[in-house]
Amino acid sequence: MRQGRIIWTTCSLITFIVCLIACSKSGTEKQAAGTHALAFTIPAGFPAPVYRFEQTNPLTREGFELGRKLFYDGRLSKDGNFPCSSCHQQFAAFATYDHDLSHGFNNQFTVRNAPALSNLAWMPALQWDGGINNIEVQPLAPLTAPNEMAEDINTVIGKLKKDAGYNQLFTAAFGKGEINSQKMLKALTQFVGSMVSADAKYDKVKRGEAKFTAAEQTGYALFQQKKCAICHKEPLFTDFSYRNTGLPLNPSLKDYGRMHITNKREDSLKFKVPSLRNVYLTFPYGHDGRFYSIEDVLNHYSNGVQASAMVDSLVRNRIPLTAEEKYYLKSFLSTLTDTAFVANKSFSQPQ
Repeated sequence: MRQGRIIWTTCSLITFIVCLIACSKSGTEKQAAGTHALAFTIPAGFPAPVYRFEQTNPLTREGFELGRKLFYDGRLSKDGNFPCSSCHQQFAAFATYDHDLSHGFNNQFTVRNAPALSNLAWMPALQWDGGINNIEVQPLAPLTAPNEMAEDINTVIGKLKKDAGYNQLFTAAFGKGEINSQKMLKALTQFVGSMVSADAKYDKVKRGEAKFTAAEQTGYALFQQKKCAICHKEPLFTDFSYRNTGLPLNPSLKDYGRMHITNKREDSLKFKVPSLRNVYLTFPYGHDGRFYSIEDVLNHYSNGVQASAMVDSLVRNRIPLTAEEKYYLKSFLSTLTDTAFVANKSFSQPQ
């Protein structure tokens, strides 16, 4: 139950801070004087985002660049070795490459597979269990978790205040005034919230700029036919729901997912439906990274679902797939790779 306590304690802390932030807001906030506004463009076909920069956190070049520096700075962790980017690597679409669980402070491991970071502004809740419903405070979860960055927010702010460079960056982004946690979290949000992935081949096909191959088109049709699209709803390729997909409990982690948040038995082993965007880059898969290939995931749905009363009705009877159908589905899923996103230097480590 240690993992459960870590998750519950962290979520409780963040819920408290969300309330403080909410109480401090009154209407639309103004852009700091002297900053340069950045446009947040909603891609064609995308719904309106949940997080609205213009309402609570005006997006500026200065705020974005401050958030970028913070994202790659190991000093946000206790021993300096674990920046946000250590678990969220750009070449892996900001997931953890080739590791089921990520490394954390003092040779520990995280208790869940690090999710990819993209299109976060559209997410009504974050984490595998939906335990955080405000993107601005999401960084506090890994920052304060003893098995991840293992730091204290006051200590982090103290480090930043001692750095002349950071004092200049915070002043440039938010005007004169002390460095504080709210400004730090807003800057991080400007950076990660700007990570929009919407230029894969799939998107180009939808815009009329490209065409699927015969195999990709067949896979797309199967994606609809096999009801994959119900949970992995276009264009974000998730419906943000929490579902029990018939995975047996990981005996070493004992992670019951959504039930940690709601305390409802019917939420046992429910985890958030992940987006399939850049899925070829974000392996391994699942909340605990138990699947090391897309083939493994398809095999699970085809013949590995462990039926129970709490397993989602869409997969309770499994989704039978032939080898040929798996080939076509994988062909379609490959069109969700956004090479421009993972090569975008705006999101890379600042030099």
